[in-house]
Amino acid sequence: MPTQARERLVHAAEELFYREGIRAVGVERLLAVSGVGRASFYRHFSSKDDLVVTMLRGYDRRWRQWLDEEVTARGRAPLTVFDALAESFGQDSFRGCASINAMVELADPDSQAFQVAAEHKRSLIEYLDGLLADAGYRDHAVLADQFVLLIDGAIITALRERTAEPALRAKAIAAALLGS
Repeated sequence: MPTQARERLVHAAEELFYREGIRAVGVERLLAVSGVGRASFYRHFSSKDDLVVTMLRGYDRRWRQWLDEEVTARGRAPLTVFDALAESFGQDSFRGCASINAMVELADPDSQAFQVAAEHKRSLIEYLDGLLADAGYRDHAVLADQFVLLIDGAIITALRERTAEPALRAKAIAAALLGS
């Protein structure tokens, strides 16, 4: 069934690109891991770049849904974003943010994949802006930008340190920004 082939390709791309990097994984490897033939690949995707864009869009949707569920379960206070991140950082499979990884690896701001990855960050800013506005913070838009700077820094630091601690340090800085 064509849909299954497409889904297997996307699933293989998600795992391989996140674990090993976009450039490190070629089409042949994607075909081998997914069990999909070359003709089927090109029936579903015009290129590897097209698959990268599809993978990043799926990542964005699932990650933001995960974050919202985690924050909601913790009472929707803005600082709980960092608690959710700490939990994520502590997992053995943590390899950072797929969008940050893609932007760094691709480095071409005109590429569609780079733009989709950047849109993920803009969507995160909007989400945080809503949380902060709902919590009554007057400068919610500025704070949302600052929170994303802290989040991105915590992600990179967690990769380097291999611990959840950077999320908690970022939370302390965010609390100071909020005057908490």
